[in-house]
Amino acid sequence: MRIVFVCLGNICRSPAAEGVMHKLAPDLTIDSAGTGGWRVGDAPYGLMQDAAKARGIDLSALRARQFTISDFEDFDLIVAMDRQNKADIERLRPAGNATPAQLMAATDVPDPYYTRDFDGALDMIEAAARRLLADISQMRDQ
Repeated sequence: MRIVFVCLGNICRSPAAEGVMHKLAPDLTIDSAGTGGWRVGDAPYGLMQDAAKARGIDLSALRARQFTISDFEDFDLIVAMDRQNKADIERLRPAGNATPAQLMAATDVPDPYYTRDFDGALDMIEAAARRLLADISQMRDQ
């Protein structure tokens, strides 16, 4: 399974989700992207890297990229960190494309770039990633 996680700038939430999923499910193909393009090429935000590293997750090699129309074909599942980014993803969806796009959690994952709660965001992302993996496992068993 190929999964892409998407947030706004691809420097906090989505690279954190990518790192968490790499740690939990190294057999899956995982990537992340942002709906905005102004951070392309940037490393994940330093404070997010620090919070992730404290949990044994190294984000230092990741670089921000912008979500593109080709992601609808390149991935089996698109996971948005909040409703606004999901809406932005849906606006890019090519006609006839059926790649599932869903939210990471039941509520929006708050952006720690603004809230400064990097550990809280990681807690939410880790819990949601475990639920996502359970859902994937259940789909494979059917």
